[in-house]
Amino acid sequence: MSDQLSRLVPLLAAVATLAGLCAPGAAVAQSRAAEAERRVVLERMVDDVGEDYPDVATISAAALRSALPQGDFVLVDVRTDAERRVSTLPGAITSEEFEARLQELADRTVVAYCTIGRRSSEYVRGMARRGVDMLNLEGSVLAWTHVGGQLVSDGVPTRRLHVYGRRWNLAADGYQTIW
Repeated sequence: MSDQLSRLVPLLAAVATLAGLCAPGAAVAQSRAAEAERRVVLERMVDDVGEDYPDVATISAAALRSALPQGDFVLVDVRTDAERRVSTLPGAITSEEFEARLQELADRTVVAYCTIGRRSSEYVRGMARRGVDMLNLEGSVLAWTHVGGQLVSDGVPTRRLHVYGRRWNLAADGYQTIW
């Protein structure tokens, strides 16, 4: 009997776990915990970027989201074509387009972004060497998702996001991420 019981215990534990997952609110609680964990990892990675680029001025995703409706911003997406085809921040232009329009856009506040901020920090630093003042979006598009910022694909709102690679799969809940 004890042999049968020992085989049954793991099965009962699995059933109990599944029953707990199906309980009202359990999925929501798990989702919130997973998002909180992703946010902690994201913040740690963003801090690492900041330590590597202390000379690069930043704006937080929350501050940009609040200021965007009232401000005269140029958003520069420095990600690859493949990443941008999935989604961008509304109104964003490529780094190539920005550089072609430097004179025209000189009096506007320019914010560069990528997936998490490393590539855009490098871009901002390079443009500073050319005498162009810009800000880096701290945490970039990943942080943008955590403050409820909108993404678009061909001008249409979307919840899809290219996150560069598995390591950067840190978007807020409700986003379909690809890499």
